Amino acid sequence: MSQNDVLFDRAKQTIPGGVNSPVRAFKAVGGTPRFVTKGDGAYFWDADGKRYIDYIGSWGPMILGHRHPAVTAAVLAAVEQGLSFGAPTEREVELAEEIIKLVPSIEMVRLVSSGTEAGMSAIRLARGATGRSKIIKFEGCYHGHADALLVKAGSGLATFGNPTSAGVPPEVVQHTMVLPFNDIEALEAAFAAYGDDVACLMMEPVAGNMNFVRSSVPFMKRCRELCTAHGAILAFDEVMCGFRVALGSAQSLYAKEIPGFEPDMTVMGKVIGGGMPLAAFGGKREVMSHLAPLGAVYQAGTLSGNPVATACGLATLREIQKPGFFETLHARTRALIDGMTTEARAAGISFCGDSEGGMFGYFFMDTLPQNYVTVMTTDATHFNRFFHHMLDEGVYFAPALFEAGFVSAAHSEQDVADTVAAAKRAFAAL
Repeated sequence: MSQNDVLFDRAKQTIPGGVNSPVRAFKAVGGTPRFVTKGDGAYFWDADGKRYIDYIGSWGPMILGHRHPAVTAAVLAAVEQGLSFGAPTEREVELAEEIIKLVPSIEMVRLVSSGTEAGMSAIRLARGATGRSKIIKFEGCYHGHADALLVKAGSGLATFGNPTSAGVPPEVVQHTMVLPFNDIEALEAAFAAYGDDVACLMMEPVAGNMNFVRSSVPFMKRCRELCTAHGAILAFDEVMCGFRVALGSAQSLYAKEIPGFEPDMTVMGKVIGGGMPLAAFGGKREVMSHLAPLGAVYQAGTLSGNPVATACGLATLREIQKPGFFETLHARTRALIDGMTTEARAAGISFCGDSEGGMFGYFFMDTLPQNYVTVMTTDATHFNRFFHHMLDEGVYFAPALFEAGFVSAAHSEQDVADTVAAAKRAFAAL
């Protein structure tokens, strides 16, 4: 029995399912999860000592790869000064200033400890700032596990109050509307029916939890127009794509296509913490001024703005601003997807993929899906077999077909070439 099996059996005795976040359990793909012992650059090693090319990067934060020298040095220096104070530090201010400099739509920012906390707080702030109750989200977009956001879409225009998770009372989600992603007609109908009661439209501009699916430019433009017309707050969840797809985050890509475009609020995490527990939500000064201690919307956190986490995040944000960083990252990620697509089609396998910056996704279907319903039609059997072939080859992709993948600056051309070669063998086996 491998050491991974031993650890998994042991973990299941004390941790529900043996993991502290469900996707890690390999339930979707079967088999035993790999227990990681260390990481370095583009790689990590499991409990049996096997090395993998890592394409999850802690689900996004490790944009520089594991143990980047500048980040490690910053964290060690911060640890020497103390782990937590429960009082303000200069680095909190520096990190806020850095975020605001890189994302012009953000004028004020509040630091928190997780993406779920940031999304939950942003919704509360939107409701407090507008005096309204209803929120709109899109099917397949994940905004953390706050009760009001764990809602399943139904048939027709939208469904109110259908919790996806047990433990969420229907009355908690009765004001949450779920619409199909990239569907302008459904969006317009929802605003026509309920627009003046909508506090917030929250969306992932580039979705990463139904795999990699972009918002179309016309859809995004209509979201902005309708929110403006009805006085609703347009909130971008950039926890996953923020500082991942571009230096200015996903909103900067849409600003190039839509004159004057920007969201009212932005939720961020992952990259801004560089691998430490750190997230944020921010937006226009007028909206953020409703937040305590300035306004009546309460939010607090003992470890918010943690001095070690902010040191890690600052070092990461400074590294990704170096000339040519995103151009190189984008090219390497695109080479991975293009290479895999070429090999799949040569093997007669239905396959397609997309990428932006260091974020990517692939599907066992002929054309890129535009919404969750279409994503659900991808060939799960092919995906699971492909995943395990690649795992055997020492390539670690996300262990679920609904998750995006990530390339880091530490991935070399050879890493990509080795991955594509392994994929060729996997496709031949399919």
